[in-house]
Amino acid sequence: MRALIIRHDHPSHAGFVGVRLAERGFESHDVTVVPDERFHSPDVRFAFPSPTDFDVIVVLGAPWSVYDTATIGTWVGDELDLLREAVAADVPVLGICFGAQALSAALGGTVEPAPKYELGWHRIETDDANLIAAGPWYQWHFDRFTVPPGGREIARSTVGPQAYVVGRSMGVQFHPEVTPDIAAAWLAHGGTDQAAELGLDVEDLRRSEAGARERAAALVDAFLTEVAKL
Repeated sequence: MRALIIRHDHPSHAGFVGVRLAERGFESHDVTVVPDERFHSPDVRFAFPSPTDFDVIVVLGAPWSVYDTATIGTWVGDELDLLREAVAADVPVLGICFGAQALSAALGGTVEPAPKYELGWHRIETDDANLIAAGPWYQWHFDRFTVPPGGREIARSTVGPQAYVVGRSMGVQFHPEVTPDIAAAWLAHGGTDQAAELGLDVEDLRRSEAGARERAAALVDAFLTEVAKL
């Protein structure tokens, strides 16, 4: 089984989600849309692989907004096309944060600035704890999505939807993949300044949370079994 991992920026990787996919026997093919030297000018050209070459696609987060075409319009439209093609071809997608927003937008949902940010460890309200546990989950986002037409909301917070299922695909607003090194990399790439501007404790954003790896593994297992049906 082959998994396509779409990384949008160098500091982000599949973390605990990638670990569990490997434990489940998946061979991961990672692509990075914006190279490290273009982090501050992400209007690059990128040729996405064909989604039908893979058994599952994982779309990770990004520090940009799906709707900010002035910044990432050179490639975000192609990514939405990939996601539409994947769903049409019945290739399961797991969208995480920006990935969940992109999946929603590709399927007719919307993405907009959230009424307030969510950063750090948060618990959520879930309709199905066997599929999406209440957490705590790591959050780092300033936007929110609507559930796309035909989708089913399965978790939420006061900010908006936190998870949905549509066909054999699923989107989650939080970051099940986060490891301490991912959090440290985000802080090093502008997150520390963001936290200071918002009056947040950087050490709280850096800390790990007991059981995070196990919750991520359970989410991946439930996604593969109950949603993707692989």
